[in-house]
Amino acid sequence: MNTINTTMTKIFKGANEAYEYYHDKILIEGVKFGDTKALFNVGFYISDPMNNKITNEERCWKELYAKAEWKWYLSGDRNIKKLGEIYGKVPEIWKRMSDVDGNVNSNYGWQWKRNDQIDYVVDLLVHQPDTRQAAISIYDCKEHETFTFDTPCTYAVQFTIVDNKLNMSVVMRSNDLWFGFCNDQYQFSKLQHHVWSKLDAGVKMGTYFHYAHNLHLYNDKL
Repeated sequence: MNTINTTMTKIFKGANEAYEYYHDKILIEGVKFGDTKALFNVGFYISDPMNNKITNEERCWKELYAKAEWKWYLSGDRNIKKLGEIYGKVPEIWKRMSDVDGNVNSNYGWQWKRNDQIDYVVDLLVHQPDTRQAAISIYDCKEHETFTFDTPCTYAVQFTIVDNKLNMSVVMRSNDLWFGFCNDQYQFSKLQHHVWSKLDAGVKMGTYFHYAHNLHLYNDKL
């Protein structure tokens, strides 16, 4: 069974291919939206989620930092001091997004560890492989009073086993292609692998579907 809808959706082998395609597409077809140029309602598949390195020379993406961010998320500690301990310094973008105590809402690990969401998802997938409920919630507008400094960009992550393969879908309200996508896709592919590693040995890694309501480049990256 082919679970990929190819009628309206692009399929990329890896993250760098997707990055380069949408970088050019935003430059050519993007519309002015605030301080960005943006595309709306963009969805695509990555057929090999672990092909997650951004190799574009202009982007100069650093896997060393992405690995540190993943370790930070695994810790469940949303304070930027923890990232500083792991990476050796705290990037300015996180300093701008943290509150006076150094905490951020956009630490995905803190979000998915709330109420033990990963354990819940794994338990569902193990005992009910055809479940439609294996979803992790991140953005929650019912917490909007806490969004003074930063607002999570991702609504949710959902996992589904089809044809004995673990597929993952990420749904984002907003996604900066330059910084956000390049690092987010790495974290989510690692999350997919993390969940997969806890399933029965016969389950294989499937596809990663990435959807962004607003995919953009800030004007200083045009």
